Amino acid sequence: MTRKNIPTVLVTGSAGFIGYHLAQLLLDEGLRVVGYDGLTDYYDVKLKQKRHEMLAASDNFTACVAMLENAERLQELCETEHPDIIVHLAGQAGVRYSLENPRAYLESNLVGTFNVMECARKLEVDHLLMASTSSVYGANTDMPFSEQQKTDTPLTFYAATKKANEAMAHSYAHLWNLPTTMFRFFTVYGPWGRPDMALFKFTRGVLEGKPIDIYNNGEMHRDFTYVTDLVHAIRLLIDTPPVRPDAGAPIAEWDSLSPAAPYRIVNIGNSQTVRLMDFVEAIEKECGRKAIKNFMPMQTGDVPATWADATLLQELTGYSPETEVGDGIAKFVTWYREYYDI
Repeated sequence: MTRKNIPTVLVTGSAGFIGYHLAQLLLDEGLRVVGYDGLTDYYDVKLKQKRHEMLAASDNFTACVAMLENAERLQELCETEHPDIIVHLAGQAGVRYSLENPRAYLESNLVGTFNVMECARKLEVDHLLMASTSSVYGANTDMPFSEQQKTDTPLTFYAATKKANEAMAHSYAHLWNLPTTMFRFFTVYGPWGRPDMALFKFTRGVLEGKPIDIYNNGEMHRDFTYVTDLVHAIRLLIDTPPVRPDAGAPIAEWDSLSPAAPYRIVNIGNSQTVRLMDFVEAIEKECGRKAIKNFMPMQTGDVPATWADATLLQELTGYSPETEVGDGIAKFVTWYREYYDI
């Protein structure tokens, strides 16, 4: 343990959507949080700055603004703060942007993640947790998606980099006996969300009376996960590090433990699949206006449906995300109106 025996958690991507919510949850519990974020201009930097500003209201929060690719700066920070836990959420996000700028994903998601793993190895942290994505399921059609399914058919370079992260992390867990948990997120939404995500764009379009693009002519289904449910699940997983099976960990059919390393992959999803048009109707209801719908064909690299089997999460933590989509959308629209003074 570190300063005054208060555990220290390094959260990469702390000015990001999920990173902010997780950091706030940890601070509310009295933990020390070291935030690391590049504050890139992929979307509105003011939104990221505001998230960091709110976190900085706590004396237990320390922020470092730097890129993951800057190995020396990341290593220097880790040597100074010596975190007990690392939760790696930073990276180049966005499925569609990976078609325009794949190099950003190479540098952030591969080189940056390697730098994080090196710090975790050198510090011998108690637990390394890293974000993956439901996009790794790619062309799989057998749903709900379970951790045991093969993920050898990524449809975008973004998904390919996240699949590579999973493989990289397994090798480090095996070689250095580094307890590692990968989580696969399923369409996360909620207040302080990303402007490039559907809920944000749809809400903005409806309130401004502008058309919204609806792909695959609306024949899309998603497993939507409310952000506070997601970070609660991450918090519980922090306290559930995997161990090597030969050190006494039980192996059951539902478990995704590797037989060769203290490593596991966990889906975090709502275990429900929601029709996109029902999602849009819920936004219309909360905004009090009808959307101007621009129906479009499927986008390259996109998939028609996602659906999480979250059995393993429930088995490990006793918790399952449960926020209904209508309730989550209502909270987001309330936040959006307040933040943009509408």
